[in-house]
Amino acid sequence: MPTSRTARPTTPPTLWTARGRHVGSAAEDTVRHTLERLGESHALDDFKELPEEPREDGGPGPRVFEARWRAPGAVTVRARLVLEPASAGGQEWTLLAEAEEPWDPEWPSPATMFWPDDPDVTWDRDIATGLRLRGINSLPEDDKTARRLLKDAARSPWNIHVVVHEAMTPDHRGRVPLAGRLPASLRHRVVEHRAAPQQLRVVNWALEDRGVEVPRGGAAVLPGSPVPEGYAAPDFRVRSVFLDGSEPTELIAAVTAFAALPRPLTEDVRVALTGLREDWRLLTLEEELVRERKLVAMYAEALEAMTQSRDLYREAAERAGEALAAYRESAGAAPGAARTPALPAGSPFKQLGRALERFRLPGKAGRSAPGRLPAAPDEPYGPGGPGGFPSRAEGGDRDGRGEPDATAG
Repeated sequence: MPTSRTARPTTPPTLWTARGRHVGSAAEDTVRHTLERLGESHALDDFKELPEEPREDGGPGPRVFEARWRAPGAVTVRARLVLEPASAGGQEWTLLAEAEEPWDPEWPSPATMFWPDDPDVTWDRDIATGLRLRGINSLPEDDKTARRLLKDAARSPWNIHVVVHEAMTPDHRGRVPLAGRLPASLRHRVVEHRAAPQQLRVVNWALEDRGVEVPRGGAAVLPGSPVPEGYAAPDFRVRSVFLDGSEPTELIAAVTAFAALPRPLTEDVRVALTGLREDWRLLTLEEELVRERKLVAMYAEALEAMTQSRDLYREAAERAGEALAAYRESAGAAPGAARTPALPAGSPFKQLGRALERFRLPGKAGRSAPGRLPAAPDEPYGPGGPGGFPSRAEGGDRDGRGEPDATAG
C-alpha cells in the first residue's frame, strides 16, 4: 500500500498523555478528594473543577478538572483530566499534562495528582484491553482469546504494552510488577503482559503481522498504532529477562527509549491538547492579564480590518459614481447620441424592417405639415384613390374639405 509523503505532526516533547477507565464507583468524588488532599499539603499550586456543560443532545457532559503544580527545578506543569459520563463499563478518562520544558521521565506522574496511588482503587484500566496499568496481567489460557488480546494491545494508541515470556514459572520474587521499577512518569502508562512457558508460539503467532517476535525467556515492547517514528522491532526486543527479583535493567531501558520516541499526533490527542491550551480556566493573575491583553489586541485588529474594509468600499463607490457621471456627460455631448445605433447591413432586424415597409398603409407613411394637404404629381389636391381626398370632379369643394358644393346641380 502506498504511503503518504506528507509529514504528520508529532506529539510535543513537553506533553505527557495517558488514558484509562475507572471501573469502580464515585470516580468524581475520588478525584475531588485527591485534589483537595494534595492542595492542602501544597503539593499542588492550585486546582479547579469546571462547570458541567451538557452535550448538544441534552445528555450529561464530561467533568473537567484542572491542576497546576511545579516539577523539580521550578518547572510549571499544567494538567487537565476529562472524566466521561458513567456507562456500563465504568468511566473513561483522558489526562494530558504539559510542562514549560521537555518532559523528564523522573518527574512525578501526573496520574497521582488526580488519582490515589492505591492498588485498591480501580481507576487504572487500559482502554484497549481492560487490563491493569500497575500490575501483572497473565495471558488467557484460551489461545484464541490470547491472540485477540495481543492484537488489541499491539494497536493501542495511548499506553505502552510490554510482553514478557516466562521461560519457567517464577516464584514470588519474579512476580514483581515492572511498573514499580520504571521511572515515575512511566508507571501509569505501561501495561505488562505475562506469557506462560507454553504460550510462546501463540504470542509470536499473534504478533507476526506487526513484525514483533518475543524471544524465549525475553520480552518485547509492542509498537502501538500509529507506529512511532524511529521504531524498529529488534531495537525494542530484550533477549533475557531474569525473573529472580533482580532489576531488569535492559527491559527498563527499552521501555524508556520507546517512551521517548516522537509519537504521531492522533486526532483524539490533538482535541485534548487543544482543550488544554485554549480552554484553560485555572489562570494566575499574570496569566489573566496576558490573556486580556491578547483579547484587546485581537479586538483592535478586527476593528482596524473593519475600518479599512469600510474605507475601501466607500472609495470604490465614489469612483463608480464618478465613472457613471462621466459616461453620462460623454454620451450626452456626442452627436446623435440619442439615436438608436444603426444595425449592420446584414442584420436580420434590418431585413425584417424592409419586409414590413412593403405592407405599410399609405396613410401611415408619414405626417404632412400642418394646414397643407398631401401633394401628388398629377392631382392638385391629392389622389382620388383609396386613402386620398376626392377631386373636384368627384364632388369636392374648392377648399378641399371633401364637402359637396351647395350650387352644384
